[in-house]
Amino acid sequence: MTSVDQVKTAAAAAGSTSRKEARPEAASPVEPATTGSGRPVSRRVRNRRGGRWWTPWLFLAPALILFLYFKFIPMASALTMSFQDVQPYLGNRWVGGENYATVLSSDGFREAAWHTVVLAVGQTLGSMLLGLALALLMEGQGRKLGFVRSAAFLPVVVPIAVVAELWRIMYHPTEDGMLNSLLGLVGFGPSGFINDPDTSMVSIMLTGIWRGAPYDMMIFLAGLAGVDRGLYEAAKVDGASRLQRIRHVTVPGLRAVLTILFILAAIRGLRVFTEVFLLTNGGPDGSTEVVMTVIYKLGLEQNRLGVGAAGAVLLFLATLLLTVGVHLFRRRGNE
Repeated sequence: MTSVDQVKTAAAAAGSTSRKEARPEAASPVEPATTGSGRPVSRRVRNRRGGRWWTPWLFLAPALILFLYFKFIPMASALTMSFQDVQPYLGNRWVGGENYATVLSSDGFREAAWHTVVLAVGQTLGSMLLGLALALLMEGQGRKLGFVRSAAFLPVVVPIAVVAELWRIMYHPTEDGMLNSLLGLVGFGPSGFINDPDTSMVSIMLTGIWRGAPYDMMIFLAGLAGVDRGLYEAAKVDGASRLQRIRHVTVPGLRAVLTILFILAAIRGLRVFTEVFLLTNGGPDGSTEVVMTVIYKLGLEQNRLGVGAAGAVLLFLATLLLTVGVHLFRRRGNE
């Protein structure tokens, strides 16, 4: 046998050996790994994983308990009270829908409902437009912008009672009042503001816009961070002006944010109470009476808790219908 034949024979033998080593052995049943106690490892891991599912709920439990106690239980109690003639210490009497009929037929309820809608629409649109304008002006990463944004957000963190008192001072109806002094500088006469039935609603609306716009501004700033900058560059190259870029790039990019803010602002407007109560208490001559002040007067001032609870349930249903309607409108628009 020549050397060449020997090399071929050796190579063939090596290939046969490698194929045998690579061939898998017959599968044999493998016993699961066990611990010292004889429990399978996989079962231990599965039990450990299954035992951790409640850990997040354990941390959330205190907040959930407080939320349940101070939110859902009072809501359920109010729903029950709305069908009863509530008499503390004497027992409650079931009256069915009589409380709802009393609320709907009470003096000034329809007018108060109309005032609530007007105030909610005005505050919602005003705070959203002003918030968007502030967000566009303060968009950026500079340190000075961060300070300005923090300063602009102060009206949101100031207690509403303090805000109402500050605006009551500024709305002083005399000529030396703060806002009347500014009006005098530009040639306008003094205004009664919250003391005038013709201007009281607008005055309260301005207070709500001043307090709600910074909150909307922060939400808009978060939404603007997610708008693709390449779209602005492309629109600028195409010759679009600043207003055109806002209309065709910014607003479509903020569609989801606009929906959320509209719902939150509308609910805030429908539930307005503190500023109305502290500034005018529904006056003068009922020109600023809203649903919440009517509920307060019926339920607490007249000690008709069942009637007040019925009014609260009606207001809750109105906000719920508004939220569902906006979501359905948005879904239909997306289709």
